[in-house]
Parts: sequence; structure tokens; C-alpha cells
Amino acid sequence: MTGPFDCSGYAAVLSPDSMDRPQISVVIPLFNEEDNVQALLDELFSELERLGRTFEVICIDDGSRDGTFNELSHYAERRKELRVIRFRLNFGQTAAMSAGIEAARGDVIVPMDGDLQNDPADIAKLLAQLDAGFDVVSGWRRDRQDREFGRKFPSRVANRVISTISGVRLHDYGCSLKAYRRDVLRDVKLYGEMHRFIPIYASWQGARVTEMVVNHRARRAGVSKYGFSRTFKVLLDLMVVKFLASYATKPIYVFGGFGFLSLGLACAAFVWALYYKLTGQKAFVETPLPLLTVMFTLVGALSLLMGLLAELVIRTYYESQNKRPYLVAEELNRPPASLPRAAVR
Repeated sequence: MTGPFDCSGYAAVLSPDSMDRPQISVVIPLFNEEDNVQALLDELFSELERLGRTFEVICIDDGSRDGTFNELSHYAERRKELRVIRFRLNFGQTAAMSAGIEAARGDVIVPMDGDLQNDPADIAKLLAQLDAGFDVVSGWRRDRQDREFGRKFPSRVANRVISTISGVRLHDYGCSLKAYRRDVLRDVKLYGEMHRFIPIYASWQGARVTEMVVNHRARRAGVSKYGFSRTFKVLLDLMVVKFLASYATKPIYVFGGFGFLSLGLACAAFVWALYYKLTGQKAFVETPLPLLTVMFTLVGALSLLMGLLAELVIRTYYESQNKRPYLVAEELNRPPASLPRAAVR
């Protein structure tokens, strides 16, 4: 059974023929979780039915090589609330999460893992926090059931670094179990490992973000797909997020700052080499300082030129698409036909 939604990277989509827009969309990326699908969905549907709200469950098979898709297909035949997206290849958790969020129709979107380590019973608690006025509720696996040095220690280090750099204080960015109001995710584009940074994006755009302790269970079946190397990928993605947040509209500040630093080092190296020469201590050929002068001069000049090029790219991006480098929360007494606004430079 295939649906009308098919594009590059997808093999098939299973969706209900007709459903009213649900109140809750649960998004679950899956990769080689054949042994967990049945138990996961049984428990999840049981908890969702207790909420008394309309819902849909969107499972994304991220190019699994086992029987995950077959298990999902059989379950989708019995439950019209289950929608299934199948990738042709393994594109990663962020890509799967992004596809699920784009496909979701609910007013509230709840991502979670497909390995049964997240507890579906916590969804009701997340929704209660949203009802209290928050826009994003992030799960905190305080009693995490993973290996200390293989998973927990690197995660703690990464979480502290992320909190320090972003200014958004959360204990557990890696917990997939979260709840978002739909409008918070409207303009979020995900790449790399950036799905864990959605609370940061939301907070920077004025959303109210909170955190609550959630249950975390030991994996029952299958093997973990995460390794220590993922910590470094997350930190690199954090650099991108911070750059985009602080300097996306003024990249010359980064490239120009680095350029001036390099030119300053070039001047210092030249003065030092000249001092050695004039005092008779060393000739130019006896010290690497002249080479450092040339190297830092080239790096500084190239950095400044790259900054100017980046400025041209940013202006082309905004002006060609009529985008604005700001977000408007509300506007009072706006006339029905406003005069054209001045171009933003």
C-alpha cells in the first residue's frame, strides 16, 4: 500500500485515507528496530487513547535493513492513526525527524525514540506543561539507563558545553522525548545532528522553554546506533548553530575579526624578525618569522575577502527572496493596505 507522498529519498508512505486534523502528532524515527515495533506501538497507542485527544503517529523507517518496515506495514493495516514513511537509504535521525515534523498535522508535535527507552506514559506530563503556558517541553533523563563512559559521561560534557554556548540551560539536549507547539517548528530546518538543538532555535525566537524529568528505560531488544564519535559531531553542529544565530546576517564580523587578528600576528612577526636583524642577533634566514609574516598576511587578506564575499551571499539570499532578518511578534493598528516597507540592509 503506497500513498501520494513520494519524493527523493523515500520509498513509500502509508497514510490514512481521510482524517480530521489531529491534536497531537507523535513522530518516531526507526532504524533496524524490528523487535521493538510491536511492543512500542501497543504501549504508545494505549497511552494516547487515555489522553482523550485526537492523535496520529508518524513512524519514519530510516532505511532499515531488517523487517522494521514489514512490522510497521502490518500495524498500519489495523490502525488508521499510524502513518509510515520509508526512506530508500539510511539518512540519519535528524533527516528522519525532519521528515516526520514536515508530515505532522497536529497542533502539538511529540518526537520520541523507537527503542522503547522513552516511556509513552510521559507524554501526558509533557502536554500538561504545554497547557501550563510553555511552548517547548524538553525531557530530562535524570536516571539514564546507559553505560557511564560509553554514553552518559560524553553526554553530560556535551550538554554543559551546549548550555554554556547557547545560553539555554537544559540538562539533556539528547533526549528525543519532547513536546512542541506546532508554530514553534514552522521555520526550523534541520541538518546534521541538529534535531537536538530545536529548543535553542525556539528560545532564540522567543518561545518559552522548560524541562521536566522523564522516565528512561534500559533497551529491551536491538543494539544502540550511537557512538562516542557522535559527541564530536554534535559539537561541530553547535558551532554552526551559534554562527547562524549570531552572525548569519553579518558574517564579516567573524571573517573580518579573524583577518585582523592574522594581520596583527603578521605585523608582530615582522617586527620581531626586524628586531633580531637590527640588533645583530639573527639574520632573516635564521628564523621562521619572515615565513610566518607572509603566511599570516595571506590568511588575513583571504579572510577579509571571504568576509566580503559572505556579505554578498547574505544580501543576495535575503533580497532575492524578500526575506527579513527579524521576527515580528505582533503589530497594532496596522492599516489594511500598508505602504511598501523600506528594504532592510
